[in-house]
Amino acid sequence: MKRRGASSIAANPVLIGAATTLVVIVAVFLAYNANNGLPFVPTYDLRATVPNAQNLVRGNEVRIGGTRVGVVNEITPKKRRDGTTYATLDLKLETIVKPLPTDSTILVRPRSALGLKYVEITKGQGRDGFEAGDTIPLARATPEPVEIDEFFSTFDEPTRAASRTNLNEFGGALAGRGRSLNGALGALPGLLRNLQPVAENLSDPRTDLEGFFQGLGQAAAEVAPVAEEQASLFRNLDTTFGALADVAPQLQDTISTGPEALQAGIEGFPVQRPFLRNSEGLFRELRPGIRAIRNAAPDLSSAFALGRGSLRRSVALNRELSPTFRAIQAFAEDPMSSLGLNGLRNATGILRPITRDLAPVQTVCNYLTLWFRNVASHLSEGDAQGTWQRFIIIAAPSGPNNEGGPSNGPASGPVTAPRQAVVPAPGGGDTEGNFLHQNPYPNTPGAGRTNECESGNEPWLKGRKVLGNVPGNQGLSTEKTKIIRDSEGSLPSQAPPPDYAGGGD
Repeated sequence: MKRRGASSIAANPVLIGAATTLVVIVAVFLAYNANNGLPFVPTYDLRATVPNAQNLVRGNEVRIGGTRVGVVNEITPKKRRDGTTYATLDLKLETIVKPLPTDSTILVRPRSALGLKYVEITKGQGRDGFEAGDTIPLARATPEPVEIDEFFSTFDEPTRAASRTNLNEFGGALAGRGRSLNGALGALPGLLRNLQPVAENLSDPRTDLEGFFQGLGQAAAEVAPVAEEQASLFRNLDTTFGALADVAPQLQDTISTGPEALQAGIEGFPVQRPFLRNSEGLFRELRPGIRAIRNAAPDLSSAFALGRGSLRRSVALNRELSPTFRAIQAFAEDPMSSLGLNGLRNATGILRPITRDLAPVQTVCNYLTLWFRNVASHLSEGDAQGTWQRFIIIAAPSGPNNEGGPSNGPASGPVTAPRQAVVPAPGGGDTEGNFLHQNPYPNTPGAGRTNECESGNEPWLKGRKVLGNVPGNQGLSTEKTKIIRDSEGSLPSQAPPPDYAGGGD
C-alpha cells in the first residue's frame, strides 16, 4: 500500500520551468558580463594615463607577456591647460599581478589589422609596487604607439613623386658608366688600405691632435691685435702679385733654373769665402760714412709710420678669425672627436676585407651590372596602364623522384621496375634528364675560392646528379653589358635583354 505525502519538485512542472528559466537567465548574465570579469571575483583595480586611446573600447583586454590579466573597465578623455588631450583608463586586473612594480610600462597596441586594440603592460623589476586605486603616470606610457594610418601617410604624393624622381635621376647618372664604377670599386680597397694608417695616426694619443688645435687657437689669439695690419699686408701682397703677373713667364724660367743656380752656389761659395771676409773688413771701415747719412732718418721714420697703419688694420681680420679658431679648439677638445676617429678607423678595418672580397664579383665577373640589367628588363614592356612581367613557365620532367612534386629522395634519373622497358620521352628527348642539378654557392674570384666566374657559365652534365660546384674551371669571362641605341642614335629607356647563355636547371 503506497503512502501519500507532500508532492516533490520533480512532480511539479511549474517549479521545473521556473528553475530552468532562472538558470538560463544567470548563464546569459554571466556570458554578457564575461569581458568585464565575473561577479563576486576580487580584482586589482588601477588607473593608467595614456597619450592616445584611439580605437580602444570598454572591455578590451589587458595583457602581460601575451597573457590576459584583466580588462579595460572605463575610458575617460582628459584635457590639459594647453589644449592637448590624453586619456585615463580604469583597469580591472587579476590579483595574481598584485602588486605591479612602479617601473612597469604601459602601451596601447593593435590586436589585428581591423582596428582592434588591447593594453600591453611590460612588468618592471622594481621592488616598489602600485597599491589598488593608484594611477600609472603618463611618463610610463612608453614608447608612443604608431598607428597604421600614420605609417602609410609617410608615402604621400610628394614622397612618391620624389621617389620616382630619385629613381630616374640615379638611373640616368649610372647609365653608361659601368667602366667608371668598376674603376672606382677596384681603387676602393687601396684607398681604404691607405686610409686606415692615417686614421690610426690621427687617433693615436701621441699625435696630440687636441694640443695641435689648442696651439692654433692660441696663435690666433696672439695675432688678433694686429689683424687689421695683417689684412693690409695681404691686400698689398695682392697688389704685388698682380704686378708680377705680367712677368710670370720670366719668373717661371727663374724658378725652373733655380736648382742649377743653387748647386752652383754650393760649389762656388766656399771659394768666395776670402772675398766675403775682405768685404766684411770693407764695410767695417765704411761705418763712419754710414753714420753720416743720418739725415735720411726722417724718411725711414715715415716708412715705419705707414707700416703701423697697415698693422692696425689687420686687427679686424684677426678678430674675425678668432671665432673660427675657437670652434676648431672646441672640436678638438670634444671627446666625441676621438670616438669618431676611432669609429672611422674601425669602419675602414671592417670594410677593407669586405671590399677586397666583393670587388672581383663586379670588376671581373660583371655580376652586379648584369643583375640590374636583368631586373630592369623584367619590367621592360608595357603600355599606358603600366608594365608587364616577362617570364617563362618551365615544366618539371616527368618520372620517379621528379622535381615537380613530393618525392622520397633527390631527382636521380628514371627508375624502372624489373623486366620493364624504358619508355622514350615524348618528342624524342632522352630519358636520362631527370637528374637534380643544384649549385647554391657558385665560385667567384677572391677569398680563397676557385678563381672562376661559375654562375652563368655552368655546363649541364647529362645523365648525372650534380650538387654543388661543377667540375673544371669555367673561366673569368661573363656576359658583358652593352649600350643599345635606336635608329636615331639615342639611348632607349629600356634595352631588351640579350639571350641567357648560362647553364643551370
